[in-house]
Amino acid sequence: MTFLLDDEQREFGRTLDRMLGAADIAGAVRAWAVDDTGPGRKVWQRLADLGVFALAIPEEHAGSGFLPVELAVSFVELGRHGMPGPVVEAVAAAALLRRLGDPAPSARWLPGIAAGSHLVSYADTYGETDGTDGTAGTDGTGEGGHPGGDADAGGGRGPYALDAHSADTTFVVAGDRLLRATGHGPVQPSLDPARRLARPAYGGEVLASGPAVRAASRHAVDVAAFLTAAQALGAGRRLLADTVTYVRQRKQFGVAVGSFQAVRHRLADVLVALEFAQPLVFGAAVALATAETDGQRGGVVATEGAGRAAAVRREVAAAKVAAGEAAYGAARAALQLHGAIGYTDELDLSLWIRKARALRTAWGTPSECRARVLDGQDIFY
Repeated sequence: MTFLLDDEQREFGRTLDRMLGAADIAGAVRAWAVDDTGPGRKVWQRLADLGVFALAIPEEHAGSGFLPVELAVSFVELGRHGMPGPVVEAVAAAALLRRLGDPAPSARWLPGIAAGSHLVSYADTYGETDGTDGTAGTDGTGEGGHPGGDADAGGGRGPYALDAHSADTTFVVAGDRLLRATGHGPVQPSLDPARRLARPAYGGEVLASGPAVRAASRHAVDVAAFLTAAQALGAGRRLLADTVTYVRQRKQFGVAVGSFQAVRHRLADVLVALEFAQPLVFGAAVALATAETDGQRGGVVATEGAGRAAAVRREVAAAKVAAGEAAYGAARAALQLHGAIGYTDELDLSLWIRKARALRTAWGTPSECRARVLDGQDIFY
């Protein structure tokens, strides 16, 4: 199958690129890392004004419907420019509310998310209920790298909510209940300084309950993994572009280091990995869009619908592992080829190097995604 973006989708991506390129995103990231969210929220509002968050929200709630391809275009650009904040989690929360089938939570929250006036985060306990420490329950893996957080978040188990301490609202799925968290645990550091993580407090207002919550949660987790893959793809492309520019300028023995065969081969490997990841990301977008269309038509029987959902989750997992590993490979190459300067905080490149490592395990570690693709294991639930 040949898939190409249409003219409107490409122009949308270029518009986002121009807007984000004109903003001081690196400065906003550094400010976000020290809890000054003002610059980042200004960019967040501009994204909302361009309709980014509306891409996951129904028209009756000031949205554009659910448009996964356009979301992929958007999040590749957000990753390329290093946008801080819970952008993935906000869209995943919108997808969750949209799928609940309960008009009250949707009417209450979705218009604000679409307009950018309400910054939200989201965490999922993956079938567990209460934790013994007053926070949302653990996922039981013991790895620290789980679908809702980063492997470097402090070694604790259980789902972390990104920026729970600065979000206006944090949604938590605990078992078959959707809660509005009343607080959070200690804020944990991450390899990416702009990804501040905390376990949301268990309890608070119950917004919905029952099997519909669990079903909506599965969809929201798929959306989060898909958007993280798109973000990682954009981050990887930025790392590659900056590194190519640098090796053309840096000289050894009187010539640019980019002329050395070993350097060229290393960068070629990064490019190949990113090129392989891109169709998987957009293939996952098409799979999500097709499943949405089938669901709206109501022409899919229950068994076929379950099979389609499992196939979509495998597509998303393949995109996540490919894009995450490609971005991580781009980060490693960028660090090596920049030399000692690549280790410095002052160099903007360091923001993308650390983000790539965090995105690699956020919303699905490589081992979890590979298990889903190869064995069909639905291990997130």
